[in-house]
Amino acid sequence: MRPPAAEQLPPAWLSSHFPAALPAGRRRLLAYVLNRVGADGAVRDACRSRVLESALALALVERCGTGHHDARTRIVRYLERHENSEDLMDATVAAAALGRSARQPARRQAVEDIISRVPDFTGPRKRALVHAIFTMLGAATDHADVTAHAVDVSALHPWAVVQTVAVNAILGRAVGRDRAGGDDVALLASTQCPGAVWEGNLFIHLSVLHALADVPSMESVVDAGLSTALRHQRADGGLPFVTGTDTWSTVVAGLALGSVGTPREVLHRIAGHLVHVQLANGGWSYTDHAELSDTDCTTGAVEFLHQLAPVTYRGPIDRAVDALVAVRGDDGGFPTYGAGTPSEACMTAAAINALSIQGRHHHLLQPALRFLADCQMPDGSFPPGWSSSRLHTLFRAYLATRPYHRQSLLAVQDMSGRIARLVQSAQNADGGFGQRDGASSDAISTAYALIILAGQRDPAPAARATGYLLTQQRPDGSINSVPDMLGPRPFPYHVPVLTDAFTLLALGHLTPRIRPSRIAGPGRQRRSAHLAERTVP
Repeated sequence: MRPPAAEQLPPAWLSSHFPAALPAGRRRLLAYVLNRVGADGAVRDACRSRVLESALALALVERCGTGHHDARTRIVRYLERHENSEDLMDATVAAAALGRSARQPARRQAVEDIISRVPDFTGPRKRALVHAIFTMLGAATDHADVTAHAVDVSALHPWAVVQTVAVNAILGRAVGRDRAGGDDVALLASTQCPGAVWEGNLFIHLSVLHALADVPSMESVVDAGLSTALRHQRADGGLPFVTGTDTWSTVVAGLALGSVGTPREVLHRIAGHLVHVQLANGGWSYTDHAELSDTDCTTGAVEFLHQLAPVTYRGPIDRAVDALVAVRGDDGGFPTYGAGTPSEACMTAAAINALSIQGRHHHLLQPALRFLADCQMPDGSFPPGWSSSRLHTLFRAYLATRPYHRQSLLAVQDMSGRIARLVQSAQNADGGFGQRDGASSDAISTAYALIILAGQRDPAPAARATGYLLTQQRPDGSINSVPDMLGPRPFPYHVPVLTDAFTLLALGHLTPRIRPSRIAGPGRQRRSAHLAERTVP
């Protein structure tokens, strides 16, 4: 995700092409993100409440029928505020949790909408998951279309195994069959520890409790698990998807801060935290409360540590690279989690960006680029990833092609050009970009697009995107945006600091392209006010 080297940049643009407010806006955003770096080097921000977990918690409270009256009241009020949400799934889930029947015809539409927004390889599992969600809420659906393949746990990573076993138990109970055997119950119960949410994932935690709710001798486990979940109830009454995303937020913020000339003392503090939370296998997870490493966090951490001080952090970097290579697929691509799981476009682009700056494993890059090119769809986009914005994978893939687009395979050159053309054609009238074709502009999608536009020759699209981003900046320097990250796919969750960090990263890509304008004066050249930009990181 790091900005390209200076020699890879096209000719510079005059600052007069860009909004006069850009330097001040950039300074305010930089100050805001800097203030989010803790004394230990971590960047933390609370994951906001979400309808899905709130609804599952309410159903469990009512199912258990004991205590938690205040928590229940607050959840009900939260869900009532979202019952008429423009998001079909949120509105349907909130209505089901509140016992409304009017939206029942919308459930089938909600199921199909969900399936349309996930990668093909996970479609059957997601169909089963959505049916299980409505079953947990007491709103039975016709799940005859759930196949045996949907609950097959072979070749799944640990989170998906636990979630799938819980789904199988919930759907089995709904049709009068006990699908959860002794081993399944033991697996589900093993995730429960009073006071702790397994892997920091409240969605899986609540799903497991629903699966165990009718199992004899599990009453105390379910009661303790519910109390643990309710400890994470937010001030607005809702519950979040995860307890936090501190490692992922730290990685993205670190890359962003490193791209805009942040004092090295701060960057080394961030690096120290990342080294401290590196997992035993050499990778990183999204939070220091989880043990399952993922390609996204691992590649981002490698890029950040290498950008900062490759010699100082050679040990952690080498261990992380070994962890990446260990999960590489036979198709040349890279998965999100674990060897043997399906390779994905975005994760492959991330791995290319991380491996390309190392002195070894260069033989893996061309097969990865071929995999990435083969994933590209006719319109230039890629299959759904871990963002609700198609522009996320686009910018990651675009950066992966930059060192190779002139001297590599024709397919790679074509991939880069198609990405650029798609993005330039997708800009909205207000200068921003939406998550999908025809969607209203939002800040984080626009930040992703700006990273691509910063590598083009025409400054006009980048200037318009920058202007839109500045309209979304709050007085404190932060950036207002819609939720973007997905978990589990395709359900969006919101950690606001990620928007701030990605926007700062986009400006870090843009800034090296801009040079001060000069204005002709009587008898001499005099510097314009834009020279002040040189003092802005």
